Amino acid sequence: MCLMALIGCMAWAMLAAGNEALPLKPPKQGGVYVIAHRGVHDGIPENTLPAYKKAIEIGADFVEIDVRTTKDGHFVSIHNGEVNAYTKDAEGPVASFTLEQLRAMDIGSRVGPQWKEARIPTLEEILELCKGRIGIYLDLKNAPIPELARIVKARGMEHEMVWYIGGSMAPLLRSECPDCIAMPDPGPEMFLPGLLSTVKPRIVATTWKHCSRTFVEKCHASGALVFCDDGGPETWQPLLERGVDGIQTDRPEELIRLLGDRDKNRGR
Repeated sequence: MCLMALIGCMAWAMLAAGNEALPLKPPKQGGVYVIAHRGVHDGIPENTLPAYKKAIEIGADFVEIDVRTTKDGHFVSIHNGEVNAYTKDAEGPVASFTLEQLRAMDIGSRVGPQWKEARIPTLEEILELCKGRIGIYLDLKNAPIPELARIVKARGMEHEMVWYIGGSMAPLLRSECPDCIAMPDPGPEMFLPGLLSTVKPRIVATTWKHCSRTFVEKCHASGALVFCDDGGPETWQPLLERGVDGIQTDRPEELIRLLGDRDKNRGR
């Protein structure tokens, strides 16, 4: 490991140590977590097991999943509230289909014929794939926290997942799963102080639009890490200069290369 990468990891460790012993593995890429938005989906159907497997292969720290509930009470990962954009087999809300009906849909052919067998994955399949291999960034779309927490606890994965949820839902998550890591997003910076003082999150989520240098400084002063959704590759350098701790991106391979090159250049 080059000197600057080591320094980056040490800085992360110092911040995490002040954050009530945040139980996450250190980032693989020079002190910054790389979060693969919907998996690696350049030429691969998003939010599918192949997209998540690719994220593991390239060395990302987290895969982002979008959790919704089926008509018969199962949990699946699919971003949109309707299936219309993913398949020619059906139209309508995800919640109006049973798991069996959803699993019968071809959601891969729109990307390429080689993905014809790609299917909407269940939460259980994702947990089995990712456990011990990559962290999970759970974007709660439409699913009950108590049931999700029960599944996560049963697999001992409380420390391998961060939960993108509203600040008002953080107390419920803590009551159901004290070791689970809530990651609320305050929106504009004007709402950040209230979130930090009342919810006291260990990680704060934000977007490029709201992620100023002072936003990051306030979070760090409260002992919270900052995971930010990027605005494209052109925003990576400004985000790094502002001191974010994680970047969610649709282009994780490029971000990993950038972080690797940055560490090499600093080590010269």
